[in-house]
Amino acid sequence: MTKHKRQPTLLESIIPIVFLIILLFFNVVIWKDHTLDGSNQIALMTAAALAGVIGLRMGHGWEAMRNQIVKTIGTAMPAILILLLIGALAGTWLISGVVPALIYYGLDVLHPSIFLFAAVVVSGIVSVSTGSSWSTIATIGVALLGIGDAMGFDKAVVAGAIISGAYFGDKISPLSDTTNLAPAVAGTDLFTHVRYMMFTTVPSMTITLIIFLIMGFTMHSGETSAHVAEVQNAISETFNINPLLFLVPIILLVIIVKKMPPLPALSIGVVLGGIAAVIFQPHIIGELSHVSGNYLKASYIAVMQSIYGPTSITTESTAMNDLFSTGGMAGMLNTIWLILSAMIFGGIMESNGMLRKITHSLLKLVKSDAGLISTTAGSCIFFNITASDQYISIVMPGEMYHDAFEERNLKPEVLSRTLEDAGTVTSVLIPWNTGGATQAKVLGVSTFAYLPYCFFNIISPLMTIFFAVMKIKIRHIQDKKKTEPLEA
Repeated sequence: MTKHKRQPTLLESIIPIVFLIILLFFNVVIWKDHTLDGSNQIALMTAAALAGVIGLRMGHGWEAMRNQIVKTIGTAMPAILILLLIGALAGTWLISGVVPALIYYGLDVLHPSIFLFAAVVVSGIVSVSTGSSWSTIATIGVALLGIGDAMGFDKAVVAGAIISGAYFGDKISPLSDTTNLAPAVAGTDLFTHVRYMMFTTVPSMTITLIIFLIMGFTMHSGETSAHVAEVQNAISETFNINPLLFLVPIILLVIIVKKMPPLPALSIGVVLGGIAAVIFQPHIIGELSHVSGNYLKASYIAVMQSIYGPTSITTESTAMNDLFSTGGMAGMLNTIWLILSAMIFGGIMESNGMLRKITHSLLKLVKSDAGLISTTAGSCIFFNITASDQYISIVMPGEMYHDAFEERNLKPEVLSRTLEDAGTVTSVLIPWNTGGATQAKVLGVSTFAYLPYCFFNIISPLMTIFFAVMKIKIRHIQDKKKTEPLEA
C-alpha cells in the first residue's frame, strides 16, 4: 500500500532551518574562520538528514528526495566546474607572473587615497564588460587585493570593494546570466529590465562609491610609499615583470566579451597562463619542478602542479607571500564539498515542500504593493540562505510570486528588478552559498570578514524595499502612458 503523503506544516518546515542556524552558530564560535574545513558541511548534511526524517514521516519517499537532490546538484555543476577552473587559473597566473605584474604596475598607477574607490570602479567596468562577477573577482579582483594589501589596507575592506563593483557589473550587464534569467522568469524583456533596474541600482552604487571614497581618505595614513617600494622590489626580484604579460588577461577579457561561455574561456586563460610561465619565468619553473637540464620536463611538471595542486612562491615581502600561494584545483575541494552539502539540504527541503510552505505563509501576510515587493526580496534572501544558490533565489521566488504581482497589476519588470536587487547580489553574503563560498576561497577572505564592507550588496535589497515603501517608480499596468518614453 502507498503511504498517504501530506504537505508540511509551517513548524515542520522551519525546524530544519532553525536547527541548521544553531549548528552554524556553534561552528563559527568554535572554529571561527576555519568552518569551511568541514564543520559547516557536516552541519548542512545533518540538517538535511533531519529534514529527510520529517519528510519520511509526512509520507514522502526517499527516492523522490534523492531525485530532487540530484536535480539540485545538477544546477550547481556549472558553478563547481567554474570553481575548479578558477583554481587552475590562479595557479598558472601566479607562476607566469601575470598576477604579480598586475600588482606591480597597479601600485604605480593607483594612489592609496583613491584606491578603494578605484577598486569598485575597475571591478565594475570589467564585470559589465564580461558579464561575470566570478571571472572578474578571480582575475582583476585578485590583483586588486594584492595592491590593496601592499598599500596597507585591510583585506576584508578591499574584498568588499571588489565584490561591490563586480556584482554591480554582473547585475546590469546584458552579458550576465542572472541579468537574462530574471526578466525571463518574470515575463519581461532584457532591456526593459536593465533600464528599470537603473532606478535602484544607480543610487545604490552612488552611495557605495561615496562610502569607499571617504574610507580611502580616512584609512590612508599617507606613509605607504616605503612599503609599496619594498613590495615592488620584492616582486621584481622574484618574477620577470614584463608588460607583455598583460596580453594574457587582455585576451581572456576579449574572448569573454565576445560571449564565449565561461568554461572554455577560463580554460583558455589557464593555458595562456601556462604558456606565459614557460616563456617569461624559467627560473620559477626550475625552482618549482626541481628539474635541471631538461626544460621541457621541468615546464610540464611546474605547470601541471600549479593547475592541480598547491603552489607557493616566497618573496622578500612577507605581506605578499600569502597572496603568492594557491591551492590549484585541489584547493577548491572543500568549497565544492560545501556546495554539494548545501545542495543536498536545499534539495530535500524543496522535495518535501518545506520551502514553498514558508514562502506561501509569508504571502498570506501581504496587504500592499510594498508588502509584496518586500516579501519577494526577503524570499530571495531566504532561498540564498536555504537553497544556497543565486539561480534558485531568482527562479523560485519568480515562479511563486508571478501571479501575485499580476493580481496587483504590477508590471513584470517590477518583479524582475526585485529578483535581481535581492537575489543576485546577496548570494555572496552567505558563507555556504555557491557565491559566498567561492569568493571567500578565491580572495582568501572569510565571508563574515568581508560582508560588512560589501556595501552595494547590502544596500541593493534595502533600496528596492525603500522604493516600494515610498512608491517611487513602481510601475502598474495602467501606468502605460507614463512609462512609454522609458520603454521606447
